[in-house]
Amino acid sequence: MAAAAAGPGAAGAARVSSGRDLSCVPEVAGALGAVARQGFDFLCIPLFHPRHRREFGMEPARDRPGPQTRSDLVLAGRDWNTLIVGKLSPWIRPDSPLEHVRKNSEKALRQELDFGAYLGLAAHLVPLTGGDNPNLARGLSAHLNSGHHSTQFWVQVPLLAPEDTRDDLIANEAPPEGGTGEAEEKTWMWWHKFRTLCDYNKRVALALEVGPDLPSGPALSRWLGEPVRAAVLPTRLFLTNKKGFPVLGRGHQRLLGQLLKLDVQIIVTGAPRHGGRPLGTYLQYLEHLGQHRPPPSAYELYARGYEDYLQSPLQPLMDNLESQTYEVFEKDPIKYCQYQQAIYKCLLDRVPEEEKDTNVQVVMVLGAGRGPLVSATLRAARQAGTRVRVYAVEKNPNAVVTLENWQYEEWGSQVWVVPRDMRGWDPPEGADVVVSELLGSFGDNELSPECLDGARKCLKEGGVSIPQSYTSFLAPVSSSKLYNEVRACREHDRHPEAQFETPYVVRLHNFHQVAPPQPCFTFAHPNPDPAPDNSRFRELSWSVGVGTVLHGFAGYFETRLYDDVTLSIRPESHSPGLFSWFPIFFPIKQPLAVRAGETVSVAFWRVATPHKVWYEWAVTAPTCSALHNPTGRSYTIGL
Repeated sequence: MAAAAAGPGAAGAARVSSGRDLSCVPEVAGALGAVARQGFDFLCIPLFHPRHRREFGMEPARDRPGPQTRSDLVLAGRDWNTLIVGKLSPWIRPDSPLEHVRKNSEKALRQELDFGAYLGLAAHLVPLTGGDNPNLARGLSAHLNSGHHSTQFWVQVPLLAPEDTRDDLIANEAPPEGGTGEAEEKTWMWWHKFRTLCDYNKRVALALEVGPDLPSGPALSRWLGEPVRAAVLPTRLFLTNKKGFPVLGRGHQRLLGQLLKLDVQIIVTGAPRHGGRPLGTYLQYLEHLGQHRPPPSAYELYARGYEDYLQSPLQPLMDNLESQTYEVFEKDPIKYCQYQQAIYKCLLDRVPEEEKDTNVQVVMVLGAGRGPLVSATLRAARQAGTRVRVYAVEKNPNAVVTLENWQYEEWGSQVWVVPRDMRGWDPPEGADVVVSELLGSFGDNELSPECLDGARKCLKEGGVSIPQSYTSFLAPVSSSKLYNEVRACREHDRHPEAQFETPYVVRLHNFHQVAPPQPCFTFAHPNPDPAPDNSRFRELSWSVGVGTVLHGFAGYFETRLYDDVTLSIRPESHSPGLFSWFPIFFPIKQPLAVRAGETVSVAFWRVATPHKVWYEWAVTAPTCSALHNPTGRSYTIGL
């Protein structure tokens, strides 16, 4: 059997990791062998006998001699570590209004959690059956903050409360999708209150209990921003196909496909219900769904392993990039094709057919790097049948070595290599076209406006800039994963909350986009303003469709290279196959609960000074947050 309970699986892997849930296990090794033969990877079992609860209370049961539960020696240590998920006894109710039940439950909770840690379990299931669980959260938090154990806790929460769903499915009837807003909100609030009481501890994750009815699309998507580690599927959810085999309805298939993208593990509970067919047929169907998921896109293949991994945005103006960084971006199959198409169209527009043999267009590639845009320019000129003279301007002395080798071995005299910062260079002639790739994940965050404004003397009157314009976009997002990743970035020599005042480049994965992106800042080139001020301010607002919790804002951009040739990382218009840019994430210090129907507003500033640029942001509705990164105290972009 595969080690299953808690380790991350390979992103996009077709195989489905599955576990079997049992409520009564007289002999653990035998049960483990039986479920392994059926094809399961791990076993979910109660650690204590259901009658054990009497031993905390009344005599003589309390003082009965003998062990409280089975010995750890019934399995090898590695099997406890990788093949067993513990289950909290269902009678434990630390939040009972009855004092003797509460006290009895507190002792039992502590004992069961400690014993699970002693066994070295990878995960422990903790069920929520209602919305008020402060004492349960306190007991779990006390356990998490003591000792050096590493057990994860999968909080088992139903998608919809039992009272809001049907008891069972009828024959082959497909379950309806979408419930009332109040019903859809209920169990998510159970979870939100509980994880908030546990202070978003990263070891407190979700096991979603899937029922016959499903929430509506937006309410379902909200769960995808949560740290879902497992999905509990009762056998009663499965319908029967024409051949008598178990299958899921379309709604449940779609849900499972979304969960498998998050590497969620499936726990099958309940007895077989399909004409005596063994449990293995349920697993075969789940494997079938896993193997027939849509293949990963080129973008997903490129991003594999970087999901929700925070990276500092590049600062190519202040820092000289390394060779491998250039190499990664040069592999993009879309960006340079689009640039070539833009340059081609521009040359056709600027050079009449009768002048193609005499008109030499001066093209300056500003920030040439290792030369991909120079090569794209030469290809575009050949495609258009026009003549060009190219200046490759680059400040990085190490990349200049590569450019000079290209010039010597491949490009020849039609390319001049200029080892200068574009802003301080005095060109020998004006350019008809300037071409640059100075854009970051938020459009202007690698200081393209300042660079191109500083290099305006390079361009002739009536000359063209490629790109011609670019716009940044912002969208509110919910992601417990990203919140915990940012919280873990604290450094002792910085401002105590600096990690929440810094933007991060990240491949968004385990997140819920609360509302569609809206445009933020736009820059156009060439800039006609003789004394440009690239500082900006914008306040954006979104209406929230479902109750959620806000953790920050995702940033995107789109650019018009020339005419109708564009590049975009905005989800609605993402250029197919483009992977040069991941989104940017602007966190907020305190998670903000937002109700359905409320408005989320953010005030956003771009502050430009002679020596540096930075962003500041603050939530202004439904309540106000603190201003993030005032005066650029935690993050700036150097000029």
